[in-house]
Amino acid sequence: VAALKVSGEIERIADLAANAAKRSLVLNQLPPVAPMRSLIRLGRLALELVKEVLDSYLNHDAERALALRERDQELDDVYSALFREILTYMMEDPRTITPCSHLMFIAKNLERIGDHATNIAELAYYRVTGRTVADARTKKDISSFIGADPLE
Repeated sequence: VAALKVSGEIERIADLAANAAKRSLVLNQLPPVAPMRSLIRLGRLALELVKEVLDSYLNHDAERALALRERDQELDDVYSALFREILTYMMEDPRTITPCSHLMFIAKNLERIGDHATNIAELAYYRVTGRTVADARTKKDISSFIGADPLE
């Protein structure tokens, strides 16, 4: 069961990566913008998380899978900071709206890749223990609340 679900998660990760790659081709034709450095950091975090989660799955390491599950929060924090940075950059220089819009979509794809990696971590835990993860994962991606008061 876990293997079947993991294959679906990997397929979705591949779809998100393909979408990010398509936008990067467009970005390559545009002048570079400052938030690119933060996007590179986000991409590295997402890639590292996917690699480590797949390792934990392949090595039947339930404890490592649980620990990696919590690392998605770091990715969400970097994504939220990048989202704010991109918005600020666009407001300060409207000529950057086009490249920054592409950056936002790529960043969201990378954040979602982290979410799918977290799902794989939960499946890795289930594969070894036969139990689902007891506590719900908190989602603190605040990008949908930027400019508004978050509902609490």
